[in-house]
Amino acid sequence: MMEEKNEMTLLQRWRAYASQFSTNTKEGQAFWLNYFEMEKSIYEKLLEAPDAHISGTVKELAEKYGLELKYFIGFLDGINDSLKEANPTDTMTEETVVNLDYDREKLFKNMVAANAQWLYSLDQWNNVLSEERRKELYKEQKSSTTFVRAEKKIGRNEPCPCGSGKKYKQCCGR
Repeated sequence: MMEEKNEMTLLQRWRAYASQFSTNTKEGQAFWLNYFEMEKSIYEKLLEAPDAHISGTVKELAEKYGLELKYFIGFLDGINDSLKEANPTDTMTEETVVNLDYDREKLFKNMVAANAQWLYSLDQWNNVLSEERRKELYKEQKSSTTFVRAEKKIGRNEPCPCGSGKKYKQCCGR
C-alpha cells in the first residue's frame, strides 16, 4: 500500500486527499473553508502584481506562498485552465518548473463560473480589470451557461407525433 501511494503523482495524491473531505460534514466544511482561505491569499498576492512573471519549481512556489506542497498542488490544479500556458499538472514533481502567468479575463470568468465569489470580488481585481470590464465579463460568463429545457410532454390523447393519425396512447405511447 505504501509503494502504491508513492507511485501516485502529486496531483493524484492531492485529489485523493481532498476527496476525503465532504462538505456534508463539519470536518469537511472546515477543511474546505481553510483551503479556500489559503487559495484566496495566493490570489491576493498574484493580483497585486498582475504583470509579474512568476515561475519556479513547484516546491519553491509552495514555499514562496507559505503553503504545504499538497495544498499548493490543489491551487495549481485550480488555476491551470486560466494560465496563458498550462502547466503539466498530471505529471509534475516537486522539481517541475511551473509558471503562474494567467490570462486576466479568463481567470475572472473561471472564478465566476466556479461561483467563487470570495475570489472574483477581491479588491485586488481593481489593479487588473476595470469595474466596468468585470461587470461585462460576469454577464458574459453567466449568460454562457447552458440550460437544459425539457421537451413538451405529449398528452396521451393528443395525436401521435409520428404522423399515424392515431392517439399517442394508442400508438407510440404504449
